[in-house]
Amino acid sequence: MRKIYLLFLLLPLSFFGQKNNPFAVEASFLRGNALPHTEDMYHLINGHPDGLMLSIIKRADGSKEWHQAYNYPDYGAYFLYQDFKSQPLGENYSVGALYNFYFWKRQLQFKLAQGIAYATNPYDKVHNSKNRAFGSRLMGNTNFGLSYDNQALFKNVGFHAGILFTHYSNGRMKSPNSGINTYLLNLGLNYNLSEDFKRQPDTALVKKSYKEPIHYNFVFRTGINESPIINSGRFPFYHISFYADKRINRKTSLQLGTELFLTKSLKEYIKYYSVAYPEENISANTDYKRVGIFVGHELMINRISLETQIGYYVYEPFKKDIPVYDRVGIKYYFTNKLFGGFTIKTHLFLAEALEFGIGYRI
Repeated sequence: MRKIYLLFLLLPLSFFGQKNNPFAVEASFLRGNALPHTEDMYHLINGHPDGLMLSIIKRADGSKEWHQAYNYPDYGAYFLYQDFKSQPLGENYSVGALYNFYFWKRQLQFKLAQGIAYATNPYDKVHNSKNRAFGSRLMGNTNFGLSYDNQALFKNVGFHAGILFTHYSNGRMKSPNSGINTYLLNLGLNYNLSEDFKRQPDTALVKKSYKEPIHYNFVFRTGINESPIINSGRFPFYHISFYADKRINRKTSLQLGTELFLTKSLKEYIKYYSVAYPEENISANTDYKRVGIFVGHELMINRISLETQIGYYVYEPFKKDIPVYDRVGIKYYFTNKLFGGFTIKTHLFLAEALEFGIGYRI
């Protein structure tokens, strides 16, 4: 832990020689509560989780079009330490990327961060059977928060206070995986490496319309996951989507589409369920395939966009999950037509898959 502190404190020193330095460092102290969303979570919550979030950020200087379009956000990297005050849950360490967006004369900050977490005490059949939240050491970590922010409280030093929500899940790449959510009071300081940082918006930019005709997209997503039965085996899945999108302005694109889900772990789960629960009269040959329809929204930033979708299964012979699903993730446009993405598909709070996708837009 001490080594990580030193890394975040010493790394920015290399930028001190820069004039009009856009970099800053932040330290946030966290304390709050867990949000149990399943019955098997209540016995894991024994105290008030706390933690520390360290960030290195770069302030947008106006040199790119999207800086001005999004009111000069911050972007950078973070390290998050969280102690759940629960012996079965242990502690988590996370690293990843973040954006800070500003509103209300730059005094209201919305933070969005996504990364990878390491759990010190995941589920173990012999030594830690109570932890049904983390089935693996490596997981995805998502954080979002809302804070009052004053970047110039005293010379280079600023202050922020608000609330931060954290989420951990491995996307059921390995069971168990109930995941865990916490909400935390967020108090912190930031240090700007330049006291006289100035933004230089490009006044030569020509405003243009971002409206586009309807485009059609083909997306192939894949990965591995496991059924809710622990140690039942991990299998590949293949999710194939076709949808139309319509970009209506600089920031917003709307989607409407359909998709086919070929989830091999579900096929094995049906076989298990037919034997374990004969009173349910489920045949082992029940079709495991599912077909969904969905609507979506894409927040266009630059080559990166944030994607959210909500769907409904119109074909689902094995009805163990609720018929509504949702998906959130990040897309990156390699070209105007070719893109890749990383998304998590869930049924409300219960994750089903971490998806790695590639798509083509025509």
